[in-house]
Amino acid sequence: MLSLRNYIKPWRMAFGALWEKLAPTCGYAGCVHAGSGWRRARRRKRGIHLQGVWYCRPECLEPVVGEFLRRARVVPRHAASPSHRVPLGLLLLSRQQLTAVQLKTALAVQRADGQGKIGEWLQELGFATEQQVTAALARQWSCPVLRISAEALGAGRFPTIPLLLLQSFQMIPVEFVEATATLLVAFSDGIDYTVLYAIEQMLGCHTEPCLVCPGALRMGLQLLAQRCRACDVVFDRLEDSRECARIISNYTAKVRAQQVRLARCGDYLWIRLERRRQDAVNLMLRARVHNLHTPPLHPSRHLLYDLKAGLSVPINAKDALPGKS
Repeated sequence: MLSLRNYIKPWRMAFGALWEKLAPTCGYAGCVHAGSGWRRARRRKRGIHLQGVWYCRPECLEPVVGEFLRRARVVPRHAASPSHRVPLGLLLLSRQQLTAVQLKTALAVQRADGQGKIGEWLQELGFATEQQVTAALARQWSCPVLRISAEALGAGRFPTIPLLLLQSFQMIPVEFVEATATLLVAFSDGIDYTVLYAIEQMLGCHTEPCLVCPGALRMGLQLLAQRCRACDVVFDRLEDSRECARIISNYTAKVRAQQVRLARCGDYLWIRLERRRQDAVNLMLRARVHNLHTPPLHPSRHLLYDLKAGLSVPINAKDALPGKS
């Protein structure tokens, strides 16, 4: 026979879970604004969620974001390397779209020049077409080839992805299926699964990759840039993690974001500020990583890019805070 304590325990646990949802506890251990449960319940809608954890104020969010940025910016970019895949030249050779002499010639020119990919050199020398190289890449990555006009690329409705991120990874969203929350993303030169995973985490959807001809993708990105109305702001070469966290915290308060998501995408940190019944605001921070992709850093100036206005203006980092003129 169950005792009264065993009977009450499940109800107490259920009530505790419900109360935690109605009056959540701030995720910052050093929070000094906690107050009573009733105060937390009143502030629940004014709080901010970061990666599923609730913070009562931007002041509590700032140190957590600073720690995330500090850890994220020391991770170097690892380019997707298809070293375990059949080389592109051998694929074209096996399909009789290339001769052995042509392949040896392209490889010799590539070694002599010291740069460029074999697919680019095959096209430059006239040994293969753009469509043939794209089809071989699709076999290499085991994904379909998208045959679509450049005007149709990026013309559908889909969750906003920063334009700079699309240009950096040479990818473009093609179609979003709301019934299954699946986003089809087209690449032109191999597939970066790390950025696909970041998109899934940031947008809460499933991604499916495909390949498209580089020429069509470049034209599609140009057309998308003309149609893009999203408010994307990019800070380039900010060094101090605490300074970056302060900027993010100020933007969060200014746009009244209710959900903050963060992800590292190559050399960039993508911050998505989601608002109620309004479009999300995307912030992009370029991480300082010592690798071949990192240009020299100017000691005292930074760049702020407003992709909506198409501007590139050098500013001091402190001037990037919301409300500064």
